[in-house]
Amino acid sequence: MAAAPTTAETPAKMRAVRYDAYGGGPEGLKHVEVPVPSPKKNELLLKLQAASINPVDWKMQKGMLRPLLPCRLPYIPVTDVAGVVAAVGSGVNGFKAGDEVVAMLNPFSGGGLAEYAVASVKLTVKRPPGVSAPEGAGLPIAAGTALQALRAIGAKFDGTGKPLNVLITAASGGVGLYAVQLAKLAGLHVTATCGARNLELVRSLGADEVLDYKTPEGAGMRSPSGRRYDAVVHCTVGVGWSAFRPLLSGAGKVVDLTANVRAFLTSVLHRVTFAKRRLVLLLLWPNKADLEFLVELVKDGRLKTVVDSRFPLCDASKAWEKSIDGHATGKIIVEMEG
Repeated sequence: MAAAPTTAETPAKMRAVRYDAYGGGPEGLKHVEVPVPSPKKNELLLKLQAASINPVDWKMQKGMLRPLLPCRLPYIPVTDVAGVVAAVGSGVNGFKAGDEVVAMLNPFSGGGLAEYAVASVKLTVKRPPGVSAPEGAGLPIAAGTALQALRAIGAKFDGTGKPLNVLITAASGGVGLYAVQLAKLAGLHVTATCGARNLELVRSLGADEVLDYKTPEGAGMRSPSGRRYDAVVHCTVGVGWSAFRPLLSGAGKVVDLTANVRAFLTSVLHRVTFAKRRLVLLLLWPNKADLEFLVELVKDGRLKTVVDSRFPLCDASKAWEKSIDGHATGKIIVEMEG
């Protein structure tokens, strides 16, 4: 990629963290100095302030998503970012240098663990005053997935939806915490599972019933009030369709965000047999409208990004390791200091 023109504001080179081959985990991340990229047509050059690590990032490094998301090596990972527009490419309207923004970068080219990155205007939205860079960086994948999962079960955010009963598993994770809040904004009754240390946090964000997944009651996932679930937003691994089926209402639906081959085959079977109770797989469809909606909710104080931890770019490998560990409460943020 061509280097950006050198100006007083934009240096010729930048610090970045990348990996040169698949595998390697945190030790595979290398600190490098590389040319600052240049924005092409309908692109923006962003001076990054914060980036959010998602499980998809280290799964790409492991090669787990290689058939779907092959990355171009060497690769600067992470797609969910917030920063300031440093320069605009040709054909760009509605953005100018100095605008504060939230963006989802192209996953095939990445770029989030760096001081500068190029973003498409199609997946970049303005960040209003009152929405911090870490709050914004947490949104694109995690909150976007939660939003689309809830829409997949029929949730509406204009007051016209039905009062559904929903179960949200792993409710203290990155997606789960957004899902709890969004479900309550849609007027749903929420039962949530999480670890004991996060019970009060999940309850404070609106969950009506909270279960410790390590207890017999939590492992069974039954609603304490005896409700059957119209839908499940399934954010964890290790729990299959057979565990959910007895808990569902007559036309209940499980939206699986962490599907494996068995779940895929189950969902296909349910579709071809027109099953009333069914398992549905969900892949995020990134789009500007959803991101604008989410940023507006944060601005209005109706949606909160829960930050588990913050790391400077020089400690990106520690943030990477924490995400792989899988016990973060909310979002893991990398900040571009200096």
